[in-house]
Amino acid sequence: MNSFYNGKKVLVTGHTGFKGSWLTLWLTMMGAKVLGYALEPNTDPSLFNVLNLHKDIDHVISDIRDFEKLREVITEFKPEIIFHLAAQPLLRLSYREPRLTYETNVMGTVNLLEAIRQTKSVRAVVNVTSDKCYENKEWVWGYREIDPMGGYDPYSSSKGCSELITAAYRNSYFKNTETAIASARAGNVIGGGDWAEDRLIPDIVRSLSQGKQIIIRNPKATRPWQHVLEPLSGYLLLGKLLYEKGQEFAEAWNFGPSDSSMMTVEEIVKKSIEIWGSGSYIVDSSEQPHEANLLKLDTSKAKLRLNWSSVISIAETLEMSIVWYQTYYSKMSIIPFTLKQVSYFE
Repeated sequence: MNSFYNGKKVLVTGHTGFKGSWLTLWLTMMGAKVLGYALEPNTDPSLFNVLNLHKDIDHVISDIRDFEKLREVITEFKPEIIFHLAAQPLLRLSYREPRLTYETNVMGTVNLLEAIRQTKSVRAVVNVTSDKCYENKEWVWGYREIDPMGGYDPYSSSKGCSELITAAYRNSYFKNTETAIASARAGNVIGGGDWAEDRLIPDIVRSLSQGKQIIIRNPKATRPWQHVLEPLSGYLLLGKLLYEKGQEFAEAWNFGPSDSSMMTVEEIVKKSIEIWGSGSYIVDSSEQPHEANLLKLDTSKAKLRLNWSSVISIAETLEMSIVWYQTYYSKMSIIPFTLKQVSYFE
């Protein structure tokens, strides 16, 4: 995969976000010519700034909702491969800002696909959505790519809409073209460098680094946890196959962790405290917005057709994540440490 991406022109939308920063770093390590299109980082600190990624890529600050600007950038850069990660990614924020969520996650997808329709250079597109795009019945089985879209809350339904839009554009405009478009769904992604609000690991680390008690919601909620590099490896593999094989892989794909990675929120907190070496927590018993208690993905299709599967255990995922933050807060050089984690995963 390293040799494939070397020299390729790759557009990453949402490159200043948590997952986008890790993906951008990995692509630059492989020698890709990366252009990033996103808003300014919305946290301080942010992984994008911590890693000084603006020095290694073409860096465009703009809104995915601005169609004319997006089309202009794509027309001028002429990317061969696009990874679409620009989104409003927070469930609880979607309750407070539903219009922003739908404009970004739904119309942002439309804007990208419309711009691609007018650009001959694009060979492969991976639209990154979420495991929450499925109609969640909270059953014990993993959701397959053929299961119906749904969404209880604005965030989840916006991701279901993004999937439906991707399928409609693929069927209507790209079916017999050289542009192959796929969508990708991952589980709860964790790793070093995430400082977003209302996410479990960032909330844990903020409290631990400040010597404060961790406050958790929904302690019994069970999630499929995976290190950020796991789904990114799936996106990169999918981008390569779309480029090389075209429409054969232009469909929806799950890149979730194994069943052994399922842990409750409370178990994650306890293990994180153990790795950190100190800390305590309490449960917030006040009424909370609805969140699913159980959700997992079936990755049989990716294993069978892409030869992809998760490779890092939940114990190692937590170790890599918490130690990353400890390294950062201890003022040690974080860039070499981050590069070392990518190399280790490879």
